[in-house]
Amino acid sequence: MAKVAFIGLGVMGFPMAGHLKAKGGHQVTVYNRNPTKAQGWVSQHGGLSAPTPADAARGQEFVFACVGNDDDLRSVTIGENGAFAGMEKGAVFVDHTTASANVARELADAALAGGFGFVDAPVSGGQAGAENGVLTVMCGGEAEAYARAEPVIAAYARMCKLMGPAGSGQLTKMVNQICIAGLVQALSEGVHFAKRAGLDVEAMLEVISKGAAGSWQMENRGKTMNQNKFDFGFAVDWMRKDLGIVLDEARRNGAQLPVTALVDQFYAEVQKLGGRRWDTSSLIARLED
Repeated sequence: MAKVAFIGLGVMGFPMAGHLKAKGGHQVTVYNRNPTKAQGWVSQHGGLSAPTPADAARGQEFVFACVGNDDDLRSVTIGENGAFAGMEKGAVFVDHTTASANVARELADAALAGGFGFVDAPVSGGQAGAENGVLTVMCGGEAEAYARAEPVIAAYARMCKLMGPAGSGQLTKMVNQICIAGLVQALSEGVHFAKRAGLDVEAMLEVISKGAAGSWQMENRGKTMNQNKFDFGFAVDWMRKDLGIVLDEARRNGAQLPVTALVDQFYAEVQKLGGRRWDTSSLIARLED
């Protein structure tokens, strides 16, 4: 059992913190910007809540965070009453936010100066993966800090791997989002084409999902795309945030991402259709509007 804190109790953080308590058996203190959410978590899972990130971090062996973006992350780490002010020497901060590689490196340097470890550890698997404790976690940081954190992360991960130095986890998550964007657009076009061609869409998906075209997206989102159901977690607004990070990084490193840039604009069209909170499979809506 370890003493841990979890900062950020959104659709991902709430169940992840729950797994740390229930599956991991850890002593968990939580912080959320809206204290009502933290109180609700404590009522459901036990543990403690803290009034600030610094208070949550004080005395903990591990501090986890899962917030919205770079600015949110800076706010709960190095901002006023941020967690870094309360971190113990030798502790480890694990960031599950999908953020830029630059902010990961910035916070890793601040952690080093403070005498504690930092691991950037964005996740893939969505809300369902968080709730079921089967997330994929891609990490960047020093090997020693990662080795200490990995058994704790295991409470909600089916795959966790160190990809390299600070920022490498975020860069790997960018590749993940590049691949998802292209897959979802292709699947949208395939389902749309099948409808226009008069095929039985569900029968078509059953057949081709067992061949070379098969993918997680096809297995989990093909039928619901066909049914125009788009309430399965990861929202278009968040995908556009992630793709913005990807395209910014590509401008820095010279990578050519024509499909990713195009799909980002397609998601902008979905936002204009009123789909800001629809899940990412809603790309098909712009084809059938």
